[in-house]
Amino acid sequence: MAGSKGRVPLAVVCVVISLLLTGVTHAGPEMDPYKILGVTRSASQAEIKKVYKRLAKEWHPDKNKNPGAEDMFIKITKSYEILSSEDKRANYDRYGQTDDTQPYGGSRYGNRHENFYFDESFFNFPFNSKNPRDFADGKYTLHFNQYVNDLVPDSYKRPYLIKITSDWCFSCIHIEPVWKEVVLEMEALGVGIGVVDVGYERRLANHLGAHRTPSILGVINGKVTFFHYAVAKEHLRQFVEDLLPQRLVERVTDKNDLQFLNSWHELNKPHVLLFDQVPVVPLLYKLTAFAYKDYLQFGYVDQGLTETANLQKQFNINTYAPTMLVFKENTDNPADIIQAKGMKKQIVDEFMTNNKFLLVPRLVNQKLFDELCPVKQFHRRRKFCVLLITGDDETFSFGNTAFFSFAATSNKDVVRFAYVYHRLQQPLCGILMQSKDSAQTPPQVVILERRNAAGKALYKPVGAWSGSEEDKQRLVEELERLHKDPSILIHDAMLPELNNEFASMFVIRWIYASYDYLSEVLDDILHNNWREMMPLLSLIFSALFILFGTVVIQAFSDSSDDKPSKTKAKDGTKAENGSPGAGSTSSRPPKKSFVEVTELTDITYMSNLVKLRPGHMNIVLVLTDASKNILLSKFAKEVYSFTGSLTLHFSFLNMDKHGQWTNTLLEYAQDATQIDADDDDEDHKTDYTGFVLALNGYKKYLCLFKPVYTGEELDSKSSEDEGGATSGGRGRANDRHPPPPQPRKSKRSRSLSTLQIHHKLDRLGLWMERLMEGTLPRYYIPSWPALDKIATGNK
Repeated sequence: MAGSKGRVPLAVVCVVISLLLTGVTHAGPEMDPYKILGVTRSASQAEIKKVYKRLAKEWHPDKNKNPGAEDMFIKITKSYEILSSEDKRANYDRYGQTDDTQPYGGSRYGNRHENFYFDESFFNFPFNSKNPRDFADGKYTLHFNQYVNDLVPDSYKRPYLIKITSDWCFSCIHIEPVWKEVVLEMEALGVGIGVVDVGYERRLANHLGAHRTPSILGVINGKVTFFHYAVAKEHLRQFVEDLLPQRLVERVTDKNDLQFLNSWHELNKPHVLLFDQVPVVPLLYKLTAFAYKDYLQFGYVDQGLTETANLQKQFNINTYAPTMLVFKENTDNPADIIQAKGMKKQIVDEFMTNNKFLLVPRLVNQKLFDELCPVKQFHRRRKFCVLLITGDDETFSFGNTAFFSFAATSNKDVVRFAYVYHRLQQPLCGILMQSKDSAQTPPQVVILERRNAAGKALYKPVGAWSGSEEDKQRLVEELERLHKDPSILIHDAMLPELNNEFASMFVIRWIYASYDYLSEVLDDILHNNWREMMPLLSLIFSALFILFGTVVIQAFSDSSDDKPSKTKAKDGTKAENGSPGAGSTSSRPPKKSFVEVTELTDITYMSNLVKLRPGHMNIVLVLTDASKNILLSKFAKEVYSFTGSLTLHFSFLNMDKHGQWTNTLLEYAQDATQIDADDDDEDHKTDYTGFVLALNGYKKYLCLFKPVYTGEELDSKSSEDEGGATSGGRGRANDRHPPPPQPRKSKRSRSLSTLQIHHKLDRLGLWMERLMEGTLPRYYIPSWPALDKIATGNK
């Protein structure tokens, strides 16, 4: 009896373990894709696709206000993802799981458990919870639109640390303790945190290039960098520090302190000095320097060095706590100071925000003008600007210094002081100065108030400024009058946008960017990240192949051109003597006098799209055999003015040959809200004739032009249309179309259908302008679909 009692607990444990293992194999009974879509296991792909479209429209959160619509929509999308793939569907039918639910690093079918062991993390893994994601990751979850619209622009002010995970990732468990500890530390310092669940955001994971879980990556200035080392707190901290640019903080000693502080005039920025005893610049200070790099210049003084003893003595720096000083126009005395043993991010941010500008900044660009002289919003929040229009020669130094001193003693909160060089900002100064000849006019002071963002402003010239006591007294009286009666600003004008005086530094920024890019490439090569390196390697080998081929072709063409040149010279002599060749011209068209349009086929598909160089786009016209000649001539006219760009390539795609590829590609370009009602009919074929696709092969996105018939009369277009219909459009690859011909008289016998086909591309020129400006919506493609090969008999 006692022995039987001893066996009962063991049996219970065995039952519990078997139930747990059963839960592993058949987890998530509510996630049955067949039940969610309402189809049988023998349903065809056409039936599954039709049901998915109907349910997607019904449960999309933008149309369905039910609180559970979003969760249901996610389940529908994931179910369709499983059943639309033959491999995933077969895997689910056999073993009740897919590649997404497969444990990372384990056997594919989950039937081997030699190395499986139980530990505390196994029992804490959320197998059957309703929200399987970790509770701490919930507030950091990223979606595709949130990443593109919010995170990428914010990454220009702070770096982001992103974790790629999934619901059934066993390896993700082991990095959780380190990840949580790093998140608590980095978030307190100002680093952004994000979590991407592959099961819910596969589109974002593909966009980031994350092909396995778990992965950790960093985003800064819109650029993605992967973490390659062991997941440890020290490694992740160093990874975040390596993301930051290397020239944010300058080391300052007794030898270069004057050079550093006196550069405020050239850079037009206050300078910040941090005194600390640690030899390495603190990460908080580096992150602050990155966030405020457009406003402040940062330096670091190591108090442990003997080369900094004079600096510490000059500013009376205590050694028991870090000290931060801000210097503006006066480099002898700091404008503000903060000292604390444990500096927090909130305190540092407040300190930097209060000292972003000099006492009298120079207007060097429109962004600075908008911040110093904001547009009037409310009556009680009016801001006035006292602007000194002066020069940058030595003769103006006395007056400029007197203006700086006057601004330093002013105590009016509603008034901001600034100055501008009339040589660098002539359009603005020509409007505000009383004399239009700014070169002969002495410096002047103007009081202005901006009224709207379009540039309207009210202003009043105070008069010439030489820095004398009379000039100062006159300015004091005008400010007193302004305080009592703002209506003294009697003049109004539309101010132009300011020139960017630092635009000439583009070459230096380009060199720095190139250095960072080469460092990243070297880092990828060292860590054998071949998946991410394949596009770059393909680009390099393609460039070498094209270069080698060009040299060889040029060598052969030069030798062959020598022989015909002699015969051409003889022909020219005969032409002068009245021979039949007198009226002939060269058969070779002049440069940029044609539009080269290449047919997109299975032969040109890889070079013209899949392996297209970064920054290049292929503009593809969709047509049919019946509309080919008409659309090609109209297409050549509309895009001719854009042929000067070396990054644009022009092609056409025949729907009669590659209609399935077009349908597959355009399915990626529409959300569930954009699914047309007549798409439910599987037999209905959408007419994409006249559609234009701007395809970026490297970044995998497209911009879509839908034809719009303008309804213009035949009289206004017939002559031009008839002239364009005869130019080019031959049914072969590499068709060359001449530039738009001059209008000439022709017959008006064109049918209405031909006219409608021709007018499908009337708005293409405006669409191309928006494409070049980068204002068109982009539809990202997970991977380019294969272009079906057409047999000879189908052509």
